[in-house]
Amino acid sequence: MDTLQDKVWPYIQLMRLDKPIGILLLLWPTLSALWIAADGFPDFTVLVVFVWGVIIMRSAGCVINDYADREIDGQILRTINRPLASGTLEPKQALILFAGLGVLAFFLVLLLNVLTIWMSLVGLFLAATYPFMKRYTYLPQVYLGAAFGWAIPMAFAAQTNTVPVIAWLLFLANILWATAYDTFYAMADREDDLLAGVKSTAILFGDDDKVIVGILQLSFLIVMVLVGSQLEMSFIYYLGVLVALGLSLYQQKLVINREPAQCLQAFLNNNWVGAVLFLGIAVHYGLA
Repeated sequence: MDTLQDKVWPYIQLMRLDKPIGILLLLWPTLSALWIAADGFPDFTVLVVFVWGVIIMRSAGCVINDYADREIDGQILRTINRPLASGTLEPKQALILFAGLGVLAFFLVLLLNVLTIWMSLVGLFLAATYPFMKRYTYLPQVYLGAAFGWAIPMAFAAQTNTVPVIAWLLFLANILWATAYDTFYAMADREDDLLAGVKSTAILFGDDDKVIVGILQLSFLIVMVLVGSQLEMSFIYYLGVLVALGLSLYQQKLVINREPAQCLQAFLNNNWVGAVLFLGIAVHYGLA
């Protein structure tokens, strides 16, 4: 007889709550945007809504992603044991969970202003459609950057009821960053993706993958320097950018031979890029 844990665990796996890296990669730029929008510590309600919103919407994104990939995942060694690919859960159960998470996120956003509520509909659309992009374009990583980054203009809308130019600069930076780190992820799966017939930037970039990712990483950091200049940030912010540059160089070293395990490690290392940039922002405002 199945225990409660046996019944719940597949849903935890489906939402990828056992692998929180995605939550962190979404959380750091969201917190950075909130701190900048508030010129320091944001409104407490807004902060709570966005932290929970990140967890819920990332979980929802994973659910709909596995639903979309339920046939493909069974062909890829790394994903063959996912709940839908293995048959532990049924597609209908995934759709019900996705709908429930979407409703929960919408109830949360109702605590915020009207502009943020309307913008949340765009966020839901991006999250729901992203998993299908790999069938039609070699740029699903760019789309992921937009989906993950949409929380940035929403944060400004929630905190200030406006979406200034600086919010869109941060949004652009997130697209560049996410395209870079998710290409590392796709490099780990490139051979399996080719066999499964799905598309990615890793396949599109081919032998130029490391160079193009390096350009994306540098472009991301240049935009972050521009953000710092526009906001007249102190040296502590630029110290965070410098550490992020060092981490980016380390990631390039990791993928030098394109070994799948090392590519995945480079992807995971981006958690620290997001963390140090947020830390630089938070300390700057804390000392201001």
